[in-house]
Amino acid sequence: MAHGSGDILDGITTYPTLAEALHDVDFTVATTARSRARFHYYATPQQLLPLLEEKAQWMNHTALVFGREDAGLTNEELALADVLTGVPMAADYPSLNLGQSVMVYCYQLASLMQQTAPAAAAADHHQLQALRTRTLALLSRLGVEDDAKLADWLSQRLGLLQQRDTAMLHRLLHDIEKNLPE
Repeated sequence: MAHGSGDILDGITTYPTLAEALHDVDFTVATTARSRARFHYYATPQQLLPLLEEKAQWMNHTALVFGREDAGLTNEELALADVLTGVPMAADYPSLNLGQSVMVYCYQLASLMQQTAPAAAAADHHQLQALRTRTLALLSRLGVEDDAKLADWLSQRLGLLQQRDTAMLHRLLHDIEKNLPE
């Protein structure tokens, strides 16, 4: 066991599934080494820093999820994430073990630990999930809910929005919904 890790290990909670572990998380970042056709946008650890700094202003709980040492995260587990991230590698077959990957992210994101939580959240931290729900409902009203590619693309891109953009998109969706026939 690593020096000083006893207190951390004593305070962990385990869950049977990733979905259950994320039940109280507002924003989820999942790591992956493999390129998958279903997922098109990957942030590097360096690109993740400003994104998470902005999210910290209006979200309470963020999770950084790493996969299993031998197989990583499944496609279903990756679909639970708001943003996917990967360490860019020069080799055709990237090879970082889990410990090395964790070390890269800890180093890159260490400055986030220096941030203090805002006295009051600038926006409701459920705003992003509400936006996802509204977007999917709009796709249904438009009759394109079966377009999995469009739904996946929207879901992936919504996680990148800043709070101001999220509020603007809510307003736009409101105007669209109001003008659509029942």
